[in-house]
Amino acid sequence: MFDTKIAIVLRDDLADWQKLNVVAFLATGVLGQNPEILGEAYEDAAGNAFNPLAIQPMIVLTASAEKISTIHNRALSRNIRTSAYIEEMFSTGHDAANRAVFREFGPEDAKIVGIALRADKKDVDKVTKGAKMHG
Repeated sequence: MFDTKIAIVLRDDLADWQKLNVVAFLATGVLGQNPEILGEAYEDAAGNAFNPLAIQPMIVLTASAEKISTIHNRALSRNIRTSAYIEEMFSTGHDAANRAVFREFGPEDAKIVGIALRADKKDVDKVTKGAKMHG
């Protein structure tokens, strides 16, 4: 149905609240990069309006810190733009602070706790190889 795939990969040692927070942030990053995947608004039988949702499913995977680093580097080597969340962002309180702390790290030392990407299905499968379905 879709030529592309959306995958969100979480580090396997996060607390539940961290996982939910990271998925929410990363999903908005994918949507921000791909506004065409935002569908139409929803309406219930009573006529109440609800926000539109993405038209494409997103899979959530899990991996070790080492594997997420590998996934990050694979995406970079294939020039696939990603959404990423690093460990230090848990201790910031707003967007500007998040971007400031993010800028302090490069691919070799970033403690990535979550990464999301949308690309050709085969590319996403190659990049995320070794990650497992979150469960």
